[in-house]
Amino acid sequence: MGVTTVAVIAIDAGNSKTDVAVVGADGSVLSAARGGGFQPPLVGVGAAVDALAETVGRALEEAGATDAECVSACLANADLPVEEEELQAAVHARGWGRTTEVRNDTFAILRAGVDEPRGVAVVCGAGINCVGMLPDGRTARFPAIGRLSGDWGGGGGLADEAIWFAARAEDGRGERTELAHALPAHFGLPSMYALIEALHLGRIAPGRRHELVPVLFAVSAEGDRIARSIVHRQADEIVAMSTVALGRLGLLTEEAPVLLGGSVLAARHPQLDDRIATLMSDRAPKATLRVVTAPPVLGAALLGLDHVAAPPEAHTRLRGRYA
Repeated sequence: MGVTTVAVIAIDAGNSKTDVAVVGADGSVLSAARGGGFQPPLVGVGAAVDALAETVGRALEEAGATDAECVSACLANADLPVEEEELQAAVHARGWGRTTEVRNDTFAILRAGVDEPRGVAVVCGAGINCVGMLPDGRTARFPAIGRLSGDWGGGGGLADEAIWFAARAEDGRGERTELAHALPAHFGLPSMYALIEALHLGRIAPGRRHELVPVLFAVSAEGDRIARSIVHRQADEIVAMSTVALGRLGLLTEEAPVLLGGSVLAARHPQLDDRIATLMSDRAPKATLRVVTAPPVLGAALLGLDHVAAPPEAHTRLRGRYA
């Protein structure tokens, strides 16, 4: 097979998986590969990029290519500009592309959901994040590193809040809530005390806390006041982030898309969706809410085609590949 020079190596690297697409100048997908998660805070930047290299290498080999005009990498844990700069230097040093652009992975969700790089995206999955961008390159973003930067929500925040209220309800410090029975019952346990003990002693892995999020929404749907207040707080946070981002970009009073992504929002819980829609209609009445279902690697690839000034038909062909 002859060696092919491609336009874009698109990388969407999340905490649990990595998708790579090798894209031609005409928007055709020449190859794709999937690898493991990208977690530089746990393993270090060098080791994380080493793992990325294995997936990129498989994709390039399948495409019969050695490099690309542009590497467009949307990476988890690139939460601060200084982290993006460090990761961009590490990725560019691999020689995969003549130019390299590294962004937080939320930008991939945004670009996947719009026909031009204009609008705001909120991702509510394990955590929560929000970014916005304009065609002229201006962006709006938050540090999004948890409580340290003022964030609240996502699966982790929702589960922890539900556990907190349920624990206090059981021992009498707080208001009664059905969560005190429903949360331990999910794990086959008789009480919140038993659940707290199991979590504290590691008999239930910390990563399993996310299983409590659907339980929270089910209890909320049954009319439990405490559960409903947690769901409403999540909606309030999503609207606060998105409207602030819209305002920073001068889009608050203009027609603009607000893209919603991540497992919590993709589940389409009516109480969450309805409150978001109600609050947005009051604070940003011209905004259009949409849930993004396209894979984020599409967004990374479109950002790469933007960077190399590919023609509109290339964008259309690429989007059709993932339709």
